[in-house]
Amino acid sequence: MPLLEVQDLRIRLQTQRGPADAVRGVGFSLERGQTLGLVGESGCGKSITVQALMGLLPSAAHVTGSIRFEGQELVGLPEKRYRQLRGDRMGMIFQEPMTALNPVHTIGRQVAEPLRLHRGLSAREARSEALALLERVGIPDAAKRLDAYPHQFSGGQRQRIVIAMALACGPDLLIADEPTTALDVTIQKQILELIQGLVQERGMALILISHDLGVIAQNVSRMLVMYGGTIVESGPTAEVFARREHPYTQGLFAARPALGAPRGGRLATIRGSVPELVDLPPGCPFAGRCAYTADACFATPPPLTSVGHEHGVRCIRLDAVRAGDASLQVAEVAA
Repeated sequence: MPLLEVQDLRIRLQTQRGPADAVRGVGFSLERGQTLGLVGESGCGKSITVQALMGLLPSAAHVTGSIRFEGQELVGLPEKRYRQLRGDRMGMIFQEPMTALNPVHTIGRQVAEPLRLHRGLSAREARSEALALLERVGIPDAAKRLDAYPHQFSGGQRQRIVIAMALACGPDLLIADEPTTALDVTIQKQILELIQGLVQERGMALILISHDLGVIAQNVSRMLVMYGGTIVESGPTAEVFARREHPYTQGLFAARPALGAPRGGRLATIRGSVPELVDLPPGCPFAGRCAYTADACFATPPPLTSVGHEHGVRCIRLDAVRAGDASLQVAEVAA
């Protein structure tokens, strides 16, 4: 039985323009020790998908489908039951540590809190464990800084503190939502190596969200490419990188800055912009922006087509995509 199994997950949100489908039929599974990456433009559904896993959606959100964690159905689970899982069996590293940390509580108290809530440790025992966690994630002079406040730490140190909180109870599933946003490349590398080392050490499953394809390539074994609340391509990371089948995936790769490219050259972009949720077509969400769009693309959601070992694509025009130079047709030179 998989640790996590998601089937036909659909999330409808209420917007000023009416109800909108933010996630449309997402499904995947994850075993213990496996690593999974989610990529795609902002607004494609990555963060709201993992918020659904953690039970952190807005109260007005309407969720259907199935999310099973060790066989337990989470869709419709009462909040009291969810709190028993969240922070204990399921941990999350949030994108912005300053909003994840409470500015009026010391970091020692915040790291110790899940240990007291879920493990029933005394204040002294939880403080001792918090110190060990802060030392493990590389906070210098941790013993002297347990009673310091979040604003007294650098951005990289705050992210390490958030990681310590997420790992406090030894979760089976760790979700990292853009864990290196706004950090310089040196600190980014350190944070990712820390997460990777802890995942391997503790045998946790990892879901990593990132806009950076290089981060995905180096840190996860499987990946999902999301657009318009739908998984448009999925498979082993090496396979997807080697054989980019969906026009959207090809567009993402074409838009990457190339090492050694002539100075002053223009970057390729995917033409158009991400539509608002209420404006997504009933068929393929990429219809209209895609150079291979046909009338049928707007009508019906494309079925999953297997193109290799565990490599799947949702596109009804794969033959046309393969016949053309998609890297040129999907990409549009920036003005």
